[in-house]
Amino acid sequence: MAGEQEQNPPAPDSGHVLPDAAVNMRNASLAVLTVLACVFALQWAAPVFIPLMLSLLLTYALSPAVVWLARWHISPWIGSAVVLLSLVGAMGWTAWSLSASAGSLLDSLPVAAQKLRLIMLSGGKNDVSALQTVQQAAAQLEQAAEASAAKELPRRGVTRVVIERPRFNVRDYLWTGTVGLMSAAAQMTMVVFLTYFALGSGTTFRRKLVKISGASLQKKKITVHVLDDIAANVERYLLVQILTSALVGVATGLTFWAFGLDNAAVWGIVAGVTNLIPYLGSMLVMVGAGLLALLQFNSYETAALIAGSSLLIHMLVGQLLVPFLTSRTSRMNPVAVFVGVIFWGWLWGIPGLLLGIPIMMVIKAVCDHVEDLQPIGELLSD
Repeated sequence: MAGEQEQNPPAPDSGHVLPDAAVNMRNASLAVLTVLACVFALQWAAPVFIPLMLSLLLTYALSPAVVWLARWHISPWIGSAVVLLSLVGAMGWTAWSLSASAGSLLDSLPVAAQKLRLIMLSGGKNDVSALQTVQQAAAQLEQAAEASAAKELPRRGVTRVVIERPRFNVRDYLWTGTVGLMSAAAQMTMVVFLTYFALGSGTTFRRKLVKISGASLQKKKITVHVLDDIAANVERYLLVQILTSALVGVATGLTFWAFGLDNAAVWGIVAGVTNLIPYLGSMLVMVGAGLLALLQFNSYETAALIAGSSLLIHMLVGQLLVPFLTSRTSRMNPVAVFVGVIFWGWLWGIPGLLLGIPIMMVIKAVCDHVEDLQPIGELLSD
């Protein structure tokens, strides 16, 4: 009996075991659902995440100044207040000193757009007689339509219905603009306070992240390396952006001044600020400068030269030099940088264009030091 029991094989396990292909498919489906849920959460909570990311960027940008003040035995809370007040004061003084030029610049943009539309309707003839001809023809057509409508006799049994357009109510536009301005001011106030608290707390959150990362020394080392990489990459990126934006602003202002364009200094500041918005900022400056050049010089050639020079400066400095330096400083390939900018711009609009590259740097720094996420880090690296 013992020999028979040894010869009989054991009964197979009755439990159901999934094949490897089914397990991989299930894991892939869960990963896709997780990514979609994260994207939805980021888009739904954009009013919260955008100020947080902006304050994080400002914290990395201003922390060297706070550290330098701390060497002179100045408290981080006092140093943070001094740095932020100096920054806000400098921005306010610049805006106040250039407010008159900026106001005239904004007032001239609709006039330039109207003139361009009339020139296009006149067949490209850029002279006063052509514009007057177009306006006179439009007035004659309107008078003829009114005369024919007045001669029409109402038919028997038919009620004539006249649809009146709603009157222009300036209060609606003022209310909409006021609400938008108040929302933007509230978000900027939130960013300033978040930055102040982050700068004043110093390395408190860094120590807490290292403490809660795990009990093992290996996990603490990984957390320290991740935080160091994030700080180094973001600081280098901000340095590159500040230098290249200053270069774009100075070059644009000098070029427009050489052409004789009005408000060249304001255009230089606008070009430097919009250079922080990848790809979109260059188009805004090019179109606006071209329209105002057409209004001022009344010449297609001069307008094309000014618009082309602005685009050339942005292409050489903002579109070629910045991605190259960014990819070198963050060790990310330019394709990943471009795709990241497109994705975050689609998700958050203009703030996403501004924050896309730093967010990709943070993601890459985390993926490089987490074993399960290293393939993603390799995909983003150069």
